[in-house]
Amino acid sequence: QVQLVESGGGLAQAGGSLRLSCVASRSIFSINAMGWYRQAPGKQRELVASFTSGSITNYSDSVKGRFTLSRDNAKNTVYLQMNRLKPEDTAVYYCCAKYLETDFWGQGTQVTVSS
Repeated sequence: QVQLVESGGGLAQAGGSLRLSCVASRSIFSINAMGWYRQAPGKQRELVASFTSGSITNYSDSVKGRFTLSRDNAKNTVYLQMNRLKPEDTAVYYCCAKYLETDFWGQGTQVTVSS
């Protein structure tokens, strides 16, 4: 089992920045993959960024160059630094961890970007 607690969402203006945090209940060294997804109203949940245990990081094309995924192993925490935010980044952002072939999800944090 992995519990995930997200924080850092909120309201930002277009062009602004926010940083999301996700704290895992176990060492992220033991987690196969971890990252962030988002879901906008009326749309399917989509991958934003993720890394694997092999340290390969993937970004969706829509956030490349603007968002950065990082982690603090000592704190079992993954961060999503979001810069140059756009109104289309508005969504609920979910932290996800794949552990022993099971996906675990956080409760989600709302990000709203005003134009």
